[in-house]
Amino acid sequence: MSDARSTTLTPRQLNFAIIALAMGGFGIGTTEFAIMGLLQEMVGDLNISIPEGGHVISAYAIGVVIGAPLLAALGARLPRKGMALGLMVLFTVGNLSSYFAADYGWLLFSRFMSGLPHGAYFGIAAVIAASLSAPTRRAHAVAMVMLGLSIANVIGVPFATWLGQMFGWRTMFLLVGVIGLVTIWMISRSVPHQKVLQNASIRRELGALQRGQVWMTLLIGTVGFGGFFAVYSYISPTMTEVTGLPEATLPFVVALYGLGMVTGNIVGGRLADISVMGTIYWVMGVIAVALVAFSFAVQWAPTALLFVFLVGAIGAMLIPSLQVRLLDVSPDAPSLASSLNHAALNIANALGAFLGGAVIAAGWGYTAPALVGAVLAVVGLAVALVSGRMDRRSAAVRPAENVPVS
Repeated sequence: MSDARSTTLTPRQLNFAIIALAMGGFGIGTTEFAIMGLLQEMVGDLNISIPEGGHVISAYAIGVVIGAPLLAALGARLPRKGMALGLMVLFTVGNLSSYFAADYGWLLFSRFMSGLPHGAYFGIAAVIAASLSAPTRRAHAVAMVMLGLSIANVIGVPFATWLGQMFGWRTMFLLVGVIGLVTIWMISRSVPHQKVLQNASIRRELGALQRGQVWMTLLIGTVGFGGFFAVYSYISPTMTEVTGLPEATLPFVVALYGLGMVTGNIVGGRLADISVMGTIYWVMGVIAVALVAFSFAVQWAPTALLFVFLVGAIGAMLIPSLQVRLLDVSPDAPSLASSLNHAALNIANALGAFLGGAVIAAGWGYTAPALVGAVLAVVGLAVALVSGRMDRRSAAVRPAENVPVS
């Protein structure tokens, strides 16, 4: 039995450990999305253009995509708790550096540095949470860690945006830096030490990239979740231009979306504990139907608000199952495989926003991104079905529900 499984925690200790790991996700979600609401304040203060301000957002996303596999592989020989603490230190330093950034170049580099630990942190946090939990509760534990990211959209992002508007856009980074310091303290106190896995190495972690099922799972997330972001990226103009809601209601709309994500994340964790692939099949199909319905429902305010919540909830249900699926198909390299999920989701963010913007620019209207998202969800479902068939045809991949995290 590995050290991870031999670590016995009381339910109270386990909850505190998961809350500590989720706090890091709360800080990451806050810094990732709050800057979008402070874009105009930032570009005005730095005397740069809006597109240049957008590059600051892109720098973070690039950091996520690069940092997820790189840091996860380099940290293969580190104890999991030490790895989580190191990543959170890098995240905190990056945000405090953003607060003190004197010019555009400094800020650009600081945001890139802040993004580097994003995917690797969620990856190692998911591995720790799953390893500390009973096999039948792994997905629920992973979902609780991911819950920090969802709650950030409900509480952290609105509060950080308000704080930046009242006291200057830089204070958002100071707030996140403080959250990072609190997370470091909580992890150091609550998460038990876990020894380095025997035979752990960079080569072993990179071996995950040789598995077809790892790439298939990443493709499911990249394409299938792109539909979620195709809608989310343009939710504000859709609500004001199509539904006819006043701009003053947009914070409520975004918060409603966030509440849907919180709900979906919890439900998705429960469902994934029953069947990982079954949850992926079901959620991908429902996303496609919900996005088609969304394109019609946004014509009326009551149904528009209902579907804002539903789309957020259904989309978030997919995250725990994808995370656990990656742990299952690469049990000997869980950190890298798990961290790649967040690199895939950031690519999905870019893909959904790009395709949604393309159909709007083509004159198809603000409801068109939802239809594009539905198509992406269908493609994601097709990839999932192929992946499931590969499972059934190959004895090399054990049933997802019975494979413990080593």
